[in-house]
Amino acid sequence: MRTPVTAEHVHGALDVERTRSGVRPHRLPTGIRSRDADAQLLSAEAQPSGVRVVVRTTARQVALELRASRVVYRGVQRPRGVVDVVVDGGAVRSTALEHGDSIEVDLSTGASTPRSGDADVVTVTDLQPGEKQIEFWLPHNEQVELIALHTDEPVGPGLAGGRVWVHHGSSISHGSNATRPTGIWPVVAARRAGVDLINLGFGGSALVDPFMARLIRDTPADVISLKLGINVVNLDAMRLRSFVPAVHGFLDTIREGHPTTPLLLVSPIHCGIHEDTPGPGAFDPEALASGVVRFVATGEPSDADQGRLTLRVIREQLAQIAAARSDAALQVLDGRTLYGPGDAETDPLPDALHPSASAHRMMGERFADIAFGPGGPLAEVPA
Repeated sequence: MRTPVTAEHVHGALDVERTRSGVRPHRLPTGIRSRDADAQLLSAEAQPSGVRVVVRTTARQVALELRASRVVYRGVQRPRGVVDVVVDGGAVRSTALEHGDSIEVDLSTGASTPRSGDADVVTVTDLQPGEKQIEFWLPHNEQVELIALHTDEPVGPGLAGGRVWVHHGSSISHGSNATRPTGIWPVVAARRAGVDLINLGFGGSALVDPFMARLIRDTPADVISLKLGINVVNLDAMRLRSFVPAVHGFLDTIREGHPTTPLLLVSPIHCGIHEDTPGPGAFDPEALASGVVRFVATGEPSDADQGRLTLRVIREQLAQIAAARSDAALQVLDGRTLYGPGDAETDPLPDALHPSASAHRMMGERFADIAFGPGGPLAEVPA
């Protein structure tokens, strides 16, 4: 039987747009998309990082029909998006997408060429009898239109579970370089800690924007984390003078809606190119010529003396910002406890900016244990 996918099946999205064929999950509401978001953010928010289709059913076979849309770069090999299926919280079954629409971009000229494709159908068979909850974790790196569920028994909406964790961050939180949606570090952490994730990690867009603070203020949450710094540096978006009051204002706005909610301010992970060198960041042209994406910092270390930001300065300032506030529910986590210089020796950033798939898992496990573990800043307080 065929069941159209509707908003009640979708978890982790803040808006679900009706389309001609189904629905499209969005991680930002329409007001921000129509007024505040630039092209970069619009592309990132429509990639459903942390979003899943959740259903309950007695079916022995369940299939999700969807149409993906992705950006590809001419001459650069990038892995396809993956749908991960989890049944009753058990082992993950992964299916790589094969079809869908695409836009091919020539990085040397900026020219783009659209190409159309067919829908994908992700099928799970040989399920055990009895009622079960099935989660389809959607690709973190491709946009999707959800069309229908195909089952041999009726299917209904699934149940949300655990405390709601709202997390905001950059492309690292979005999942860059992870190979599957349950492998991005916030999802690893959420599944390990048993919390219900709303992932507001957006590639290139963790820029202390006032509209993002208002969104977090107005979104129900039991715990909140903010991972700030890398985009401010690699976009060369602020100087020290503007960064400090911007973060204070960001926190002030969130506290209007969440005055006592546990809030964890996470500084950047170790990233050698920007530790002591300001941005902006750029593609390494030599690497790109050989079909490899790698990033470099184009600033000069001496620029920090003029107020330009580095990761080292960001970490110092975030610690000082938290210390200056009378907020017992606000704590700071040094991002280098998730991925530090030692980790960079054993598991280097493949493109000099984003963690590898194995580093994503390590970061998620560490965050779950540190932040959500006993006595952690986001741990559940015993009743």
